[in-house]
Amino acid sequence: MDQALSSKKMIALYLAPGLLLLLALVYIPIFQTGYFGLMDWNGIGEMTFIGLENYTLLIRDAAFWDSAWHSLLLAVFSALSLIGYLLISLVLAGKIKGANFLRKIYLVPMLLASVAIAQLWMKIYHPTNGILNTLLISIGIENPPAWLAEPSLALFAIFIPIIWQYAGFYILIYYAALKNIPDSLVESAKIDGASAWDIAWKIKVPLIMNVIKVTIVLAVVGSLKYFDLIYVMTNGGPNGASEVMASYMYGQAFSRFDFGYASAIGFFLLVICLVITWLIRKVTVSDEDIQY
Repeated sequence: MDQALSSKKMIALYLAPGLLLLLALVYIPIFQTGYFGLMDWNGIGEMTFIGLENYTLLIRDAAFWDSAWHSLLLAVFSALSLIGYLLISLVLAGKIKGANFLRKIYLVPMLLASVAIAQLWMKIYHPTNGILNTLLISIGIENPPAWLAEPSLALFAIFIPIIWQYAGFYILIYYAALKNIPDSLVESAKIDGASAWDIAWKIKVPLIMNVIKVTIVLAVVGSLKYFDLIYVMTNGGPNGASEVMASYMYGQAFSRFDFGYASAIGFFLLVICLVITWLIRKVTVSDEDIQY
């Protein structure tokens, strides 16, 4: 009995530093954000309690819901891009010639800072000297668009570098999962006459489905709170056409100095992320997960 109690104390002692860090860096800031959302506060002076006024204003704020729609579109595009990442990983895991070199190429965007990526793609999208418009002019398109200056194009123009930025991350995850599949299963399927398509979609993909579920959550939730590259490339412009929830929150806090309203947006964003994570979990849950 004493030995069991001593073991529990040792476990608690080992867990305590991590739990304290989690409490200090995650849970306390979350509760503080919700608390600040109940205040009228400019970030410097005294706070004035206004109850749920910031949250009711949030519900009526058309600009916020536009930014929420943009974030949702980014989440959908990010989730769909996982299909492409998975296809690339299946090819790389198939022992093709030059697979090691290709894996290194796909990892390059992960090594670059978001600011560097933003600057790179701003040069690509430049209306007069950019590579993209120069190429379009060379094939006969006389008046190519100003990609980051037109409201109808800016948001989707930003989606491309975001998807490119995280390609290596998800390809690496899928590749590692595929490499953990025993070769004996693949060889047995080949002996039974299974085609490469059947092996890929009836054997390999089902075996890494748990990994795919995790990447869906990572891609969707990460997109909902995405900020840095959009802030550098367009700062939410033109006229809010590329504004997302995180950039809108930043603008409310550091441009309008309305930290109370910005905190309400941040807390609401947290709730949205939790709800969507729960929905993804409910939709993708399998019988094996329930039994486990």
